[in-house]
Amino acid sequence: MQSMKKVFVNPLVIVMLVALTMLACSSKYAGYDKTDTGLYYKLFKVSKDTVKAKAGDWVSLTMRYAYKDSVLFDSKSAMGNPLRFQLPASEFKGDIYEGIRMMSPGDSADFIVNADSLFLKTFRQPKRPPFVDSNSVIHFYISLLSVDSPATMILKEEEALKKYIEEKKITVSPTASGLYFIETVQGKGMKIDSGIWVKAHFKVSLIDGKQIFSSYDKGEPMQFEYGKRFDTPGFEEGVGKMLKGGKATAVVPSKIAFGEMGRGAMVPPYSTIVYELEIVDLQSKADHDKQLAEDKKKSQQKVETNKQQEGSLMKKYLNDKKITTSPTASGLIYIEKVKGTGAKASAGKKVKVHYTGTLLNGTKFDSSRDRNEPFEFTLGQGQVIKGWDEGIAMMNVGGKATLIIPSNIAYGERDMGTIPPFSTLVFDVELLGVN
Repeated sequence: MQSMKKVFVNPLVIVMLVALTMLACSSKYAGYDKTDTGLYYKLFKVSKDTVKAKAGDWVSLTMRYAYKDSVLFDSKSAMGNPLRFQLPASEFKGDIYEGIRMMSPGDSADFIVNADSLFLKTFRQPKRPPFVDSNSVIHFYISLLSVDSPATMILKEEEALKKYIEEKKITVSPTASGLYFIETVQGKGMKIDSGIWVKAHFKVSLIDGKQIFSSYDKGEPMQFEYGKRFDTPGFEEGVGKMLKGGKATAVVPSKIAFGEMGRGAMVPPYSTIVYELEIVDLQSKADHDKQLAEDKKKSQQKVETNKQQEGSLMKKYLNDKKITTSPTASGLIYIEKVKGTGAKASAGKKVKVHYTGTLLNGTKFDSSRDRNEPFEFTLGQGQVIKGWDEGIAMMNVGGKATLIIPSNIAYGERDMGTIPPFSTLVFDVELLGVN
């Protein structure tokens, strides 16, 4: 899990990325008031709260905006949750941020914003969408749910952290940075310094118990070089106090975690997070580099062995299966099982195919039949391996065939995980359709 740099992101640039359509809208704003900056607005609901949102405050709101009669974005349907972001300063006079700053929690309002300025300045688009008329407007319907100043959020975090420490009966004193480090199993061995490669399992949660990440769920520990930024400063400080085999809990305040920006929907701004840490293994930089070199050498040897053996393995497979079909110029062996009577597959046509792919040893690596999802692609456009483009082009709809495809027209020296380098592939294919 990589740490997040403190970068301010215009929140509406994100929610703007929605398909747009166009219909008709009135140019008269009867029933609307107008600010000195030219922003038209209508308040539907006014709460008793007198707190107004300010630039820099964190706001939570629902938002729907529309062009003419067409809704472009609705936070309720698109996200299922309210929008939450740090309110920026205005991008231009009469923008939507000015409208939000007019509101108090509990208020609902409609704002009319100039479309040209909105797209060019707030949404940071290079130009107005062609189907949006020049000097037209966008209607924003907003319900403001909450407003929190950074000072208020810091205070809330401090109170929540204090309560957590008391409930968990944590008696250790925080370090100078504010980290609470509780060692549960003492490790042994080398000290973790810069350059040491660490294998660690860890869980990350908010102090309310909501889990953010767990390497245990992935089934293997995370590996990283200590001293190079991998996660939060609090994570690094905690790991630096541990030895191999050690386990610990690290309670990390936001100032040494994800700070005032948080991390998307997972980590709200000003959130204390909790790490459950386990150091699985440690390697010096020298040992790690040596291990990498050995692994690379083994991998290269495997590739070379596969390359040398491919021909003999293919020959044995053909002999065992009593296959006498001659290969094409490329090396493809095409064995027709059922002759198709439908449309001929040809370059540029979209084809629909069912297939099962195996290695020469019978290991299945993929099957559209197992998923019950035929595969569609455009023939002759390089969207599939060369052996497929060549083999499917020899078929008619309804036909079934076996394609024996040597690596030079398959994946070559690439390691595809379940398909090792220099592997001849066997596909049982059925052509279902041609368009």
